[in-house]
Amino acid sequence: MADTAPPSGPTVITLGCRLNTYESEVMRRHAQEAGLGDAVIVNTCAVTSEAVRGARQAIRRAARENPGAPILVTGCAAQTDPGAFAAMPEVTRVIGNHDKMKAETWKPADLLGGEEKVRVNDIMSVRETAAHLIDGMEGRARAYVQVQNGCDHRCTFCIIPYGRGNSRSVPAGEVVAQVRALVASGHHEVVLTGVDLTSWGADLPGTPQLGNLVQRLLKLVPDLRQLRISSIDAIEMDEALLEAMTDPRLAPYLHLSLQHGDNLILKRMKRRHSREDAIQLTERLRTLRPDIALGADIIAGFPTETEAHFENSLRLVEECGLSFLHAFPYSPRPGTPAARMPQLAKPLIKERAARLREAGEAALRRHFARHADQVREALVERGSMARLSDFTQVKLIWPDGAGSDTAGRVLRVQITGHDDKQLFGTPLS
Repeated sequence: MADTAPPSGPTVITLGCRLNTYESEVMRRHAQEAGLGDAVIVNTCAVTSEAVRGARQAIRRAARENPGAPILVTGCAAQTDPGAFAAMPEVTRVIGNHDKMKAETWKPADLLGGEEKVRVNDIMSVRETAAHLIDGMEGRARAYVQVQNGCDHRCTFCIIPYGRGNSRSVPAGEVVAQVRALVASGHHEVVLTGVDLTSWGADLPGTPQLGNLVQRLLKLVPDLRQLRISSIDAIEMDEALLEAMTDPRLAPYLHLSLQHGDNLILKRMKRRHSREDAIQLTERLRTLRPDIALGADIIAGFPTETEAHFENSLRLVEECGLSFLHAFPYSPRPGTPAARMPQLAKPLIKERAARLREAGEAALRRHFARHADQVREALVERGSMARLSDFTQVKLIWPDGAGSDTAGRVLRVQITGHDDKQLFGTPLS
């Protein structure tokens, strides 16, 4: 999914995860302050080969739509394969994932001068992640706070550690200060983001865990109305985080990195949990927080996957009570161990991914049924678009075009139906 910044400053095209969304805002502000108002910054993703193809397409489209503008390419795809992007005639500079967050990187004299086209360092040498204080995300009701970056795990299918480096955490005091500033600027909701969020704290003194950070935020920022956690590794949920799930100010939604439903494939993926672990965790989460909604990533067509293996993934959707499913067709990433394993035929991968998506669509319909004819609170993102606390999207049906100035407000909404993709609701307040 791409997100383009408003035309008042440099154009920023964001591809991929929520962490990229946060980092794009930091880059946009650095570039604008440096005077790069006519630049196009493309923040790429490398999670699949399709994501990399999408990045190239976005670059070519940006060059056509912005003739003469410098095209600055960064993000995970640029970090893992800078030469491929430097070879594109549309690209002015390729910037590494670490350097992109530094204000000095965006000085026009340094960035646009000289013959050096690639500015990418060894991401594995980076040891710290700094907090970047911003007063929210322009045009958004919620703000993202990066608390962690990188990943110490080496799942056999994943290229992301080579784009992000090893795990490193932002100290708790800096996170608290940033969240306080965001709340003071009027944000209703703050989202904690990271590449491997549940590994937060392992590199800090005393090795605190994510649950400790969440509890500190809820205690020390009492005016924060809602705290949300982005994608997490299910096996790393600590007891303090589970305890925090009972707090109504922590959003009742978690997106779990499950990846598969068969134990043998999970082992070949080098995941650290079993299907039984996933089922037990989701049962416990629903006991702690009955209103919780759960999402997950699951890959279809991993090398050596049999029909029986795949059926275990299909069953996992219902056994874990998932509401939101990101179904990925497996695509080999060069340099990863999985790319050297026996591959399945592409038509078979495509067919299984389609079946998995169908299971996800059925799960979403079951989730919508939970909200039928209920009155819920929804945070307005823009115009007629809002979300419930469990992250369900709601299209608001406003009388006579009302509601255009309600972005960032929380409204009581009568749920009236759905179209299999989103709920419909009528604002009551």
